[in-house]
Amino acid sequence: MRSAIGKYVVLPNEEALNAVTLWVAATHIQTALQHAPRLAVMSPTKGCGKSRVLDVLYETVHDPMMTVNTSPAVIFRTIGKIPPTLLVDEADTIFSPKAAGDSEILRGLLNAGHQRNRPAWRISGPEHKPTPFPTFAMAAIAGIGDLPDTITDRSVVLRMQKRKPGEKVAPFRTRYAAPELNALRDRLAAWLVPLRSTAARMVPEMPVEDRAADTWEPLVIIADLAGGHWPAQARAACLAMTRHEAVQDEQTSLKTRLLRDIHRIFERANNPEALPTLDLVAALIQDAEAPWAEHGAKGLNAYHLGNLLRDFGIGPVNFRFEQGRQAKAYLRNRFRDAWARHCPDLIQAVAPLEPAHGTSPARPTQRKPPMGGPAGSLPVGPPGGPAGPKRTP
Repeated sequence: MRSAIGKYVVLPNEEALNAVTLWVAATHIQTALQHAPRLAVMSPTKGCGKSRVLDVLYETVHDPMMTVNTSPAVIFRTIGKIPPTLLVDEADTIFSPKAAGDSEILRGLLNAGHQRNRPAWRISGPEHKPTPFPTFAMAAIAGIGDLPDTITDRSVVLRMQKRKPGEKVAPFRTRYAAPELNALRDRLAAWLVPLRSTAARMVPEMPVEDRAADTWEPLVIIADLAGGHWPAQARAACLAMTRHEAVQDEQTSLKTRLLRDIHRIFERANNPEALPTLDLVAALIQDAEAPWAEHGAKGLNAYHLGNLLRDFGIGPVNFRFEQGRQAKAYLRNRFRDAWARHCPDLIQAVAPLEPAHGTSPARPTQRKPPMGGPAGSLPVGPPGGPAGPKRTP
């Protein structure tokens, strides 16, 4: 199974390949487990292979239920005593700030389903009786960008990247890939199903604690059942991947703090169209309660700022200020998508403004955000969004 998965997808590292293999196996004994780990398949851009991972999972996991856009009500009524394995693609559209209210219900369902005996109660039937609906089911969730923290905290996380030159995978065509993968799936199930009662009694030694231990325990149980090199490799993968996520959490918290601090600096400056890079860096460093004065060896600089904002699709541009002065600057318009996604409480503060047409106010602080960026720069807008027209200085 490990070889077959690695044949069709390039995963971040060997630990990730081991983890996915163990996760697939665990779906076949999920009725014996106390926790149903999520598999979070995330990528910074399209074309990183996350949907291909779901294609392979569909042919190898227990009773797959693939969906790209379903309602919580459907999932409530699908999960039973022998639950399917949920495969959710395009999760970035489900959990985006513009998603419908059902996204919060779905997030709650996915969170509750991580642990057994966490039903969702609904009024149901002609007599309108309170009815518990099971939520316990293993789930793989794929999307561009980060998933909600409450989901990743319950997940084995795969951070996919585009393949490097020289990294090859076999073409995935269902007509000939499915029979091979289905045969492996059936062999895996034939080995594991008789061991469900044994698995239910196992209390493996874990290299991590708390929720991380809950999430990884099913994978370690599978490894201990397999024996050989698997117990050591499973625990090594657990340590490596949970430590990596701890670093990611720390960096994410730092970057979210940066977005909030930049929002405050723009507000104090009366929300100008742009702030010079050097002025923005100076304002960040001057905040005695912020970590920026001690960031790096000598404090935050323009290079550090660019690196921290790169993951949000935000970078400096050449901007012409009043009196013809030109300098590297950050456009306020470029931050709107990141503020909406990562600091949703600031959404009202960054509500879109209509640009003035046919006018060119003298002071940038009084201008309304344009639809496009300065000449020669990338168009203004959220990453992956529509490009606006370029503005002539």
